[in-house]
Amino acid sequence: MTRAGEPSSRTRGRSWRRAFLAALLTTAIAAPLSAATTHPRIPSPRPAALPALTAATLPTTYEANRADATEAARMAAAHGDSHRAAADRALAAPSRHLLTFDGRGTGRATEVLGDLAHADRIAILVPGSDTSLDTYARFHKAAAALYTDLTHRAARGTRVAVIAWLGYETPATVSTTVTTTARADEAAPHLRAFVRDLRAATKPQARTALLCHSYGTVVCGRAAPGLDADDIALVGSPGTGAGSVAGLHTRARIWAARGGDDWIAHVPHVSAHLFGTTIGFGTDPVSHAFGARVFDAADAQHSGYFTPGSASLANLARITLGETSEVTRA
Repeated sequence: MTRAGEPSSRTRGRSWRRAFLAALLTTAIAAPLSAATTHPRIPSPRPAALPALTAATLPTTYEANRADATEAARMAAAHGDSHRAAADRALAAPSRHLLTFDGRGTGRATEVLGDLAHADRIAILVPGSDTSLDTYARFHKAAAALYTDLTHRAARGTRVAVIAWLGYETPATVSTTVTTTARADEAAPHLRAFVRDLRAATKPQARTALLCHSYGTVVCGRAAPGLDADDIALVGSPGTGAGSVAGLHTRARIWAARGGDDWIAHVPHVSAHLFGTTIGFGTDPVSHAFGARVFDAADAQHSGYFTPGSASLANLARITLGETSEVTRA
């Protein structure tokens, strides 16, 4: 019972929410505007005109995108951006296999690790905020760690592939866009189309898992209706914009995990309409109310879900391989 003159818990909750959202908006608006002029647009060739994606056209696609990345590296170097030039050059290496490449602006790339045409199990990684061509190396490292774990864990005769999908302009960690579903809403149809078109280049019976991290879980949540996937795993998620698994409207199994040392646990799972947009992403995906299959991520930090030897990486590999009974639960 509330004493006279003392605000009720509901009032305190509303006040706290308003204060949090106000602070979030202030920080999000000020930081990107102050940094907006420090990153000039980097020149790059337009993406190559590619044939329709099939198993037979994969070599041609890889070669065309490798050539584009090579030219993008040359143009970035001429522009004086040695960091971007090095990133583009790494992607142009003969050992790299790109389904897509666009070096303009923050950049887009979709990379394959493994033999996509003959894979039985495919994992598609969807990254979160601050992922671009300039930071792509850390995204590739996560994909490579998963691929290594999968190849060691897969049963004899089971072939695996991992796809690192940087197919959208990710928001900055401190920005207005990272607090809304706007970028995710833009990315969702592209992710759905990519997964659909991917079927033309894979075995008909290949099984696909989407492994989504941080803001990438918002993208996967918005793309979920009609998404041709068998499993969707959400790690380090601020929420998906849906109130429950049922609200995702998908046939895929939904998994979720959050490490004990992940700072995102302290981000309130709220959603409010302000200034004509929705701020926040609602229900916590690891909560009982959301209804996902919650798995163990031990003490993973926000950027540590793909650390070699970790509980989270092992469980993500098991999900990809369809070894659902082996997934350790939280």
